[in-house]
Amino acid sequence: MLLIGLAIIGFLVFVVYRPMYSVSLNGDFIGYTEDRSKLQKKITNYMNKGDNNTIAFVEIDDLPEYNLCLLKKGLTANDDEIFSKVISSGVPYYKYYAIIENNEEKYYVQSYTEAEAIIDQLKQQNSQNKDSVTYTLKYGTELKEFTNKETAVAALYKQMPVVKKKTKIVTAKYVNNSNSALGIALAQPVSGTITSRFGRRSSGTHTGLDIATSLGTPIRAAASGTVIYSAYKGSYGNLVIIAHTDSIQTYYAHCSKLLVNVGQQVNQGDIIAAVGSTGNSTGPHLHLEIRVNGEARNPQYYLYN
Repeated sequence: MLLIGLAIIGFLVFVVYRPMYSVSLNGDFIGYTEDRSKLQKKITNYMNKGDNNTIAFVEIDDLPEYNLCLLKKGLTANDDEIFSKVISSGVPYYKYYAIIENNEEKYYVQSYTEAEAIIDQLKQQNSQNKDSVTYTLKYGTELKEFTNKETAVAALYKQMPVVKKKTKIVTAKYVNNSNSALGIALAQPVSGTITSRFGRRSSGTHTGLDIATSLGTPIRAAASGTVIYSAYKGSYGNLVIIAHTDSIQTYYAHCSKLLVNVGQQVNQGDIIAAVGSTGNSTGPHLHLEIRVNGEARNPQYYLYN
């Protein structure tokens, strides 16, 4: 009879109750779980690996305690709520990559590939600081503000210094009727009326060609080259000088405006200045000179012929 009674009681317990674990944190009850091992594994994985996104790992000092108990089958487990309460007491450590220039952390990105892309882009653009910008993996309790690749590259990029080749500006020597080939093709800087030609005259030697046109007319580069002078120069007034080769230069004088800077590369046809009447001038016109190794050549042999 005793065995029968125990069997009946066991059956009733099985029907009405089920084994579960009560879970407490720092002595406070926080819920029930059916599978202690599964819940604890989830907590441990989170501590060791974070959220597989920005959180690398989490330090949790107070872990839950489990006690086996029998509960009525109507009660349900609340594993998600227990998990949230446990991890909320932890200290997350964030993983990120710091972009460093000269030992100073400049920007932060989330992944290794982003950091590599920034360094590669600076190298491709031949940035002056391409060898001094690095990155390092960091962990910290503060979540950094991330910067995208384009913004970081634009801020870090430093243009290589332009090595300016010194071109000597020499006083022109007059060469009469020199029409030898220049080796480069020239285009007219302006259209207008020739008012003073190249050559000797009673008042001296005119080393260029004067083309009259309206004030402010755009002046275009006769050929591609490097600007070696752009400023006011005595009787020339506002003057632009372009070096096209080591030996060939063109002069554009009496300008009202100078629109290029020394060291600037220009292409044939680029606007470099505007027609004016500065310096020794009686009206708006362009004074154009062509010099080869310092010798003035008659522009009409190459232009306006």
